[in-house]
Amino acid sequence: MSTSLNDTGTPQANTAAVPARHLTGGMALMLLAQLMFVLDTTIINVALPRIGTGLGFVPATLSWVVNGYALAFGGLLLLGGRLGDVLGRRRAFIIGVAFFTLASLAGGLAPAPGWLIAARAVQGAGAALAAPAVLALLTVSAPDEAARRRALALFSAVGVGGGTLGLVLGGVLTEYGSWRWTMFVNVPIGVVVLVLVPRLVNAVPGSPGRFDVLGAITATGAATGAVWALIQAPERGWTSPSVVGGLVAGAILLLVLIVTERRVDHPLLRPALLRDRRRVTGLIVSTLVFGGQMSIFFLVVQYLQRELDFTPLAAGLAFVPMTAGIFAMSRFTPRLVGRFGQTPLLVIGCLGLTASYAWLSAVGDTDGYATAVLGPLLLNGVAAGLTFMPAASLILGGIAPADAGAASGLMQTSQQLGGAVGLAVIVSVYAAGAVPEAFLPGARAAFLTAAGLTVLAVITVVALLVRRRTAPAA
Repeated sequence: MSTSLNDTGTPQANTAAVPARHLTGGMALMLLAQLMFVLDTTIINVALPRIGTGLGFVPATLSWVVNGYALAFGGLLLLGGRLGDVLGRRRAFIIGVAFFTLASLAGGLAPAPGWLIAARAVQGAGAALAAPAVLALLTVSAPDEAARRRALALFSAVGVGGGTLGLVLGGVLTEYGSWRWTMFVNVPIGVVVLVLVPRLVNAVPGSPGRFDVLGAITATGAATGAVWALIQAPERGWTSPSVVGGLVAGAILLLVLIVTERRVDHPLLRPALLRDRRRVTGLIVSTLVFGGQMSIFFLVVQYLQRELDFTPLAAGLAFVPMTAGIFAMSRFTPRLVGRFGQTPLLVIGCLGLTASYAWLSAVGDTDGYATAVLGPLLLNGVAAGLTFMPAASLILGGIAPADAGAASGLMQTSQQLGGAVGLAVIVSVYAAGAVPEAFLPGARAAFLTAAGLTVLAVITVVALLVRRRTAPAA
């Protein structure tokens, strides 16, 4: 007989439980699936020109190959997290991966623009169902606190570094194969995950109780409305009816969600989750830091290809130092958190991110990759690796096991919305400062805007954690 942690985080004796020696393999398998979800946020970006030519996209709709995935993923994460709590996290994970894999196959076979956009939206929905279950399963499957910190560090590294790996892999597949392989590559990974998960990951029925239908509708509507508006803001302007309407609709639905969640017996998102000052700090920091990171993906890629004439593959490979810094720090951050706590690491990490953006803002017309980009990318990777795991541990620390899925969905929703807000703001600042036929004037102001976001993250940590800790001593 073996003892294991069930889906509600409670130890139980279970003769059919996965052997302890297999738990590490199960955690690695879930991280592989999470990497697949994150890769798909960027893997297709460098292939967009060839997709547009191959399927006959008009310029106005080509962006929805990326936005369709982002909208479904960001809009459905809260719902996906709660469904994992109700249905059982392994079951939700398997269903989500199955949808994601089938949609990837359909997208690779797409004969027309509408087909591909629909496949990308289904991919996003599958990822939104499976991704919160990944984090919840990782946190309750870890045998002790040290293992839990290591799992959070690896999850954070995958979440941040996976985007840069997507650029590299997308460049390789597009340059030496076809854009369709940016979709097909998910199919064998998804099949392997679906085959092995029942053997390596424990399953227990979900939490009892009625499902909060009204909360599901309002939470999904609020997140979707906000993401929809922010996606369109750089192109249509912040005062356009569709952007204002989306933001207003999202705000109204959010207010309805806040009111209803106080009155139902089994809420989609318990209000108590947002009464913890440490958890709120982690959510704010994640939102601001993900927003700042969008400057790296959006601006640096353009600088490399427009100013330095890098090929898509070379532009992807240029991000390897940043990815290496993230994954290298993931090995040390858990021990640093155990020794020093989250607060000093968050302050140092956010200051490092701020310095990397300020460094990039100083790029000159005669600079090259080695003099203007390599150093900031490496610094950014190290600082990001130092930041995201402590923020994640603040969000998930002390969480009731039955709410692990909802908290995971809340954390990833904050990251997706932060990325959407950051991208919209950074692109708007870039456009406002742009000079015809010149990339750098607008880019410098946009990098400084990203630095401002991470400065706000530092202020948040100091205001909500440092001052509160020193007040009793004073």
